[in-house]
Amino acid sequence: MDWSLFVSAFLSATLLPGGSEVLLVLRLSEQGPAWQPVLVATLGNLLGSLVTYAMGRAGNAALRRRWLRIGDRELLRAETWFRRWGAPSLLLAWLPIIGDPLCLVAGLLRFHPVLFVLLVGTGKLARYAILAALAV
Repeated sequence: MDWSLFVSAFLSATLLPGGSEVLLVLRLSEQGPAWQPVLVATLGNLLGSLVTYAMGRAGNAALRRRWLRIGDRELLRAETWFRRWGAPSLLLAWLPIIGDPLCLVAGLLRFHPVLFVLLVGTGKLARYAILAALAV
């Protein structure tokens, strides 16, 4: 397993700004099978989103503000988006700026965890697969 890619993808979905896309493209350029780095990045990024979801379920506002840097305004915007678009909005959890708040709101609203994993995982896998297809 490519732990550096996994950790990069995990952290980019949680605490630190940044992305794992550059490292994924680098790994893809190393001529190995493309599905392996795509799967590693997807798994790391999904687990990072699950941490955010769990924080939402725990309802800890201090962690939301301090570690995720999601203010009340961003949270309200994400909650409005989530209530309007519902479950399909979780397919967009990979997007910068709105992805973390969507995962947090899903946790706050006690969204079904299995559906959360399926929708968020599908969106993140699609993003990395498209990136891999474009990079190869």
